Amino acid sequence: MTNFACHLIVAGIFNMKESSFNPDQQEHDVSSKIVAGLERISEVFKVLLWEKAKLVGLSPIQIQILVFIAYHKQSLCNVSYLAKEFNVTKPTISDAVRALDKKGLIVKDYSSSDNRSYSISLSKSGKKIVSATDDFADPLKIQLERLPQSELQSLFGTLSQLIYKLNRSGILNVQRTCYGCQFYTKNDSQDYCNLLKTDLLKQDIRLDCPEFEERY
Repeated sequence: MTNFACHLIVAGIFNMKESSFNPDQQEHDVSSKIVAGLERISEVFKVLLWEKAKLVGLSPIQIQILVFIAYHKQSLCNVSYLAKEFNVTKPTISDAVRALDKKGLIVKDYSSSDNRSYSISLSKSGKKIVSATDDFADPLKIQLERLPQSELQSLFGTLSQLIYKLNRSGILNVQRTCYGCQFYTKNDSQDYCNLLKTDLLKQDIRLDCPEFEERY
């Protein structure tokens, strides 16, 4: 075995030791423990979503698209924005939308000036599917509600900051949290919304604000 090959093996072993998924690394690094914990939570989310998707004969991304459309303004309900929202390619969203259209679950609106683009809304059948599936994350919510309110507020504060920082670093394409909004300011450690003209408590910070306007 060449010296170069030995170097690669040693480097590989070293990198494995530094992995957040290595239990030895987690023993002395809280950040690694949190990363591993978030990975477990993401698996729970996927399992719950798959269970609902199978019940109604749709794919997970199709369920996510329907639920998003149900609760967000129409200007966000188009292929380009949905691709950014779910961190997938436009062709992936287009295929999912095409399948939803064939099933009669959505309605395409070509009323914009560019007749090649369209916004998407729910049909009556689509609304019924949302009513039957948008509770898929409830088992997770039930467990969270058993935590003390102080722990929930602390956890929420950490998550909201993490989402904002992941967006600023380019890892997360879309976020609609107060921290990235043009209406948000911080005065002497006090969060403030210039749209609502009011101070914001930590529990008032939104992760998905309908009035969000990105700050550039």
